[in-house]
Amino acid sequence: MTGFRRATMAALALLVAGCPQVAPPDYGPYRAHMPRSIVVLPPLNETTSVDAPYAYLSTVSRPLAECGYYVLPVAVVDAFMKENGLPTPGEMQAVSLEKLHEVLGADAVLYVTITAWGQKYRVISSDTVVKAEVKLVDVGTGTTIWTGTAFGQQSSSAGQTDPIAILISAVITQVLASFTDPAHDLARTANGAMVFNPRQGLLLGPFHPRADEDVRGRAAE
Repeated sequence: MTGFRRATMAALALLVAGCPQVAPPDYGPYRAHMPRSIVVLPPLNETTSVDAPYAYLSTVSRPLAECGYYVLPVAVVDAFMKENGLPTPGEMQAVSLEKLHEVLGADAVLYVTITAWGQKYRVISSDTVVKAEVKLVDVGTGTTIWTGTAFGQQSSSAGQTDPIAILISAVITQVLASFTDPAHDLARTANGAMVFNPRQGLLLGPFHPRADEDVRGRAAE
């Protein structure tokens, strides 16, 4: 297991421990249209952070690939679409599935909408929040085969009770945020937790060595 996967599973364990149990989705349509290749289009952005779409985009390919899917290189897809008169994520996501299949040849497309990104400052602390709504659509039929939410939140005061220490941590976090984007690393963890969620995540894809052991949704076949 890679370091990234270990970190993801550790983060997922914390998330699951603090969340109510939710019924797993219907994996029947997913099984019926199991993709081998996925194209991820640049996300729509509902936040005020202009850097959010491409910062998020850089974090999503790895967990999808580790889950057993071939992911078309996101930078190549983005450049190709811009060169062909589609300069914004909104225009790219408006391209028909038929055209996506004809030009890119992917089995499924992942649509992403970012709804929260960046830091929220409080009196003596700050929180970094990332949230993105995603859906995986079968290119051939237009069927939405899976939906998910990538969510992560990290507080500068986590694990601290001393008000002075909390204040110092908040100041340090704000200073560092002026040089780096803490939401970028948080998005990486959030995406991993979303993809590998044992109850609601993606099914293990055809290129995963343990794909045959993933029994979710098989009873509906």
